[in-house]
Formats: sequence, C-alpha cells, structure tokens
Amino acid sequence: MRIFPQGVGIWIPVLTGALFCSSAFVHAQAPSPVKEATVYKRAVVLVANDKLEVAVVPKGGSMLRILIQGDHEGLSPFGNPEMVPQVPERRKLQGPMVGHFVCVDGFGSPSAAEHEAGLSMHGEAYLESWKLVASEKQGATTTVKFNVGLPLLQEAFTRVLRMVDGESVLYVDSELESQVAFDRTVNWGEHPFLYPPFLEAEKTVVDMSGTRAKTRSYPGERGNPRMPLAQGQDFTWPMAPGVNGTPVDLRAAPAKATWMGHTTTLMEPSRPLAYVTVLNTARHYLLGYVFRREEFPWVQNYMSYPADGWLARGLEFATQPFDQPRREMVELNRMFDTPVYRWLPAKSKIASRFLLFYVRSPEGMSRVDDVRLENGRIVVEDRAAGKTLTLAASLRL
Repeated sequence: MRIFPQGVGIWIPVLTGALFCSSAFVHAQAPSPVKEATVYKRAVVLVANDKLEVAVVPKGGSMLRILIQGDHEGLSPFGNPEMVPQVPERRKLQGPMVGHFVCVDGFGSPSAAEHEAGLSMHGEAYLESWKLVASEKQGATTTVKFNVGLPLLQEAFTRVLRMVDGESVLYVDSELESQVAFDRTVNWGEHPFLYPPFLEAEKTVVDMSGTRAKTRSYPGERGNPRMPLAQGQDFTWPMAPGVNGTPVDLRAAPAKATWMGHTTTLMEPSRPLAYVTVLNTARHYLLGYVFRREEFPWVQNYMSYPADGWLARGLEFATQPFDQPRREMVELNRMFDTPVYRWLPAKSKIASRFLLFYVRSPEGMSRVDDVRLENGRIVVEDRAAGKTLTLAASLRL
C-alpha cells in the first residue's frame, strides 16, 4: 500500500493543456484531445487513441462505453441497448450504476445511521459531478484528469486516464484524500457492470487469478428458488456449491435459467498483479483488467439473470469480499487471512492503479489461463487451445 502524507505528492505528469493557461496563451496551445458527445442520452467526454474510444460520464465518472476503433459491430462490454430491442427500454442502462463506475468511499448499503445522515449505497463518488481539470497529448500519450469532492465523507477523489497510441489499453490512476484529522477505514471497489449483447448465456466466460472463494449469505432468503447457490459456503472457483448439492459452474451464465447469486474470490497471494477477464467466445471479444493485488485483494462476482434476457454481471475488484457496510467490514476484519478494508490516514492520500484492455480475441480461444505483464507487453494465454495474445503495454503498473 502506498500512503502519501499531506504535502507529499504522488508523481503525476505536469499537465499543460489550455485549461491551465491564461487567455493570452490559449491560441498557442494544442487542441484538447477530448471531445464532448452524447451516449445513451447522457453527456459524456470521449477519450480515445487509434485503438480504443472510452466515453466517460462527468455526472458520476462512469466509463459508460468502450469501443474498438474501426470495429463495424460497435460492441461494448458495458452493454449495447440498441442491439437488444426485445428488452424494455426501462430495463436498460438506467440510473448511475452503469458501465465501469467506482464505489468510494463506501461499497454496499450504508448503515441506518449513515443513511439518516444522507449517505447512499456505494459511497458518493458515482453520484457527484466530476470536474475535468486537465487534458493533453504529449507525444503518443493522451492524459485526462478528473477530480470530485465527496462532501459528506470529507474526502476528495482524483482519477487520471492515460492512453498510448498503438495500444489497446487504458491506464487508470486514482487517489483518495482525507480532509479530516483522524485515521479511517476505507471501502473501495472498482465496479465494471457487463450487459448484453457482449454478455451472452453460455458464450461469455469469466476467468481470474484466484481459486479460493465463498458464496454470500442472504439471511431470510434461504429456499428462494431464484438463488440456487448454497449460502455462506467456501468453494474453489469456478465451481460453486448448489443448494441441491450439484456444483454450479460460474464461468458463464446458464442458458434459459432465471436466478441471481453473489460470490467472492481471493486473488492469488503469491501474485503481485491480479487479473480478471471476460471473453465472448462466439463474437470474439475480450475484456481484461490487471490490478495490484495488495490494493484490491478480492473480486466480487455478482450475477443477475432475469427472465427478460437483460443479463447483468458485476466483476468488482475491491478492498472487501462483499458489498457490505463499513461497520460490518470492521467487525469482520479479515477473511481467508486477508484484510477486508484499507486504511486512510489523517490528512493523507492513498492511491491505486489498474489497467484494462479490450480487443478482438483469436479464433478458437475459449478461456484465459494466465495474464502477465512482461517487457512492455500484456500476454494472454489459453493453454489448452494453444492460443496466445500479445498486446503492447508500455506504461508500468
């Protein structure tokens, strides 16, 4: 964990775009590399290079859509509602919990007292208006910086996005700063939410760098036919225990099934960098995340498979195993001998860094056995099929 006392800065390149300049110098500056647009009836900022385009919603900071440049299908892992007309519009990409959004500081429902004080589920960051404070392109690298205040929590959150020409990668740096004079625990989750048609029953599979897992407990829901997983049980990913004694393979959504479930998987402790990938084996698209295991030891797997076909899957890499109030995380303290929260010292900052990649996958790739960063490259392997995908990734993680 990296901690930055007040007055000691994390390294961030100096941004010299027009937003920082007086009017006398505006004409001397290069044009901003970002564009304003509307995506799914929301105002967005488009951040792009020659490989990817990412739509960021200033209201809440969600990465609402990711597209591969030149891809005629225009498929986004975070859902294409226009491609699923059979699902009612009211069900598709509604509210702020869409795309990849961040749950900070708070992940899950607030306590009763927190709710009375005005806190909502999943913290404040995804509900507040984010400010675009800088954007520039230097050489091959585009850098865009946002910040947002969290008034109830008395914190500030900063997020920097970087894209390098020729790379199908988005690099994401974040800082959380405390404005109070006492140490506090932090709940922080990165929340990619996957939807159709990228998410398809039996065709979209999930793999990750962890095996030790547990199903969530839902008091009062035992016997619910829409919840087929045994509650509060340890298992080895991806085969979760079913209530009828039959293991359930969680890699893909089942066909013609209506159910929901929530599990957590501990990322392999021996690996400094963890990964989670989502592969559509029929359409040949691959989304992957690589992150520091010490910052996000857990991957939560939330599955909602309703009868109307608008499947939803959250793959949330987080400081905690389940989205529950901070009081419960403090009382739990550890699971599988691993902490379930981070500390944010008084008047200080903590940081995180991760990357995502989005590409067309090789014909015949049906799973991901490993993702590695080595020598400025991302290496993705499907060993059984003998498939290896290599991507340029020049910035360090």
